[in-house]
Amino acid sequence: MGTLQTADRIFHRPDLAERLARVVLDDSPTSASPSGVFLSAPRRTGKTTFLRQDLIPALTGAGALVVYVDLWSDRAADPGKVIVAAVKATLSAHAPAVKRLAEKVGIKGGKVAGIEFSVDKIGVGDGATLVDMFVALSDTTKQLIVLLIDEAQHASTSSAGADALFALKAARDELNSNPHFGLRVVCTGSNQDKLAMLRSSKDQAFFGAPLVPFPALGNDFIDWFCANTKGLPGPLLPQTVAPLFRRAGNRPEMLGAAVDALRFDFELSADRVQARFNEAVETQIHDVNQDLLRTIHSLTPIQAAVFKVMAASGTDFAPFEAATLERYQRVMRSSGDKEHRQMQITNVQQSLTALQEKGLAWRAARGVYAIDDPLTVDVMRRHGLLTEGC
Repeated sequence: MGTLQTADRIFHRPDLAERLARVVLDDSPTSASPSGVFLSAPRRTGKTTFLRQDLIPALTGAGALVVYVDLWSDRAADPGKVIVAAVKATLSAHAPAVKRLAEKVGIKGGKVAGIEFSVDKIGVGDGATLVDMFVALSDTTKQLIVLLIDEAQHASTSSAGADALFALKAARDELNSNPHFGLRVVCTGSNQDKLAMLRSSKDQAFFGAPLVPFPALGNDFIDWFCANTKGLPGPLLPQTVAPLFRRAGNRPEMLGAAVDALRFDFELSADRVQARFNEAVETQIHDVNQDLLRTIHSLTPIQAAVFKVMAASGTDFAPFEAATLERYQRVMRSSGDKEHRQMQITNVQQSLTALQEKGLAWRAARGVYAIDDPLTVDVMRRHGLLTEGC
């Protein structure tokens, strides 16, 4: 998370990357990292850039082989297939590992290092398994492998994704408990509640793995941003920019968009730079919030009631229980609904489907629902949408 790219520079957080790399690679008997590490940071706070530009180089510099998977890059693709494809790509770059795997499982199809073999034929429980793939990589490269899964919560939205997580657990157990070179699985995500679903239940593959928040960008980033902002008639003051950045949810792109707005104000004078920048950031915040509010206000009364109760309930949301059905009706009555409609499970299910289609709600494969973006709850609360009865 702590990186922001300009035309020719990136803000790096090497100290954080090195500390995190040490924790991930720790092989002491008291370390929990071999079980997996879960890291959460709000969306659009620079997390993915940090992973790619800072953490991966730190892990690689420490001698690890990193396999990076971004489940956000193609949300329409099945998460399980995306994970398998990333491991296949890494495997394909190591011909000796492919040869080792081919000899073990007898897969045929194409020429690789003189052995008939097709990487496309391996997957989860299909010929060679993920365990076989990781064992071949580990024994060939003789490196500890770090599988870094960005936006990992999407893995729980499909049965194939859940299967891939259990396959990764099996690979982790094999590589960490037998004479191989070790496997660490690092899962990151933008929603702590969603990530928690992957490790807080005994029926989950990474039950008990530590879940920790990334630290937000600090004053060193603000100083860097102000020092590297060019093309304005006057400077930006870090002590004034810092509280605006916090109000913007620690999202660097909002500061960048505000600066761009000022660059095109050709009548801007030096003494007005900071005031205009403040206005531009507030406009960015307002526009983002208004877009969300317009979506919420477009909901039907039943959809709105379900969404408000979901937002107020957090991780305790139980959509189909009798007490929750009564809460929906209370919310509808308090919002002025005069029809006094009896809430039915079919109405709730249809509403949940509509909320997913609008990008407001998220559903795990095992039927657990959550607010898609946790910042939504803050916006609703500030605008008085979480009324009494929710």
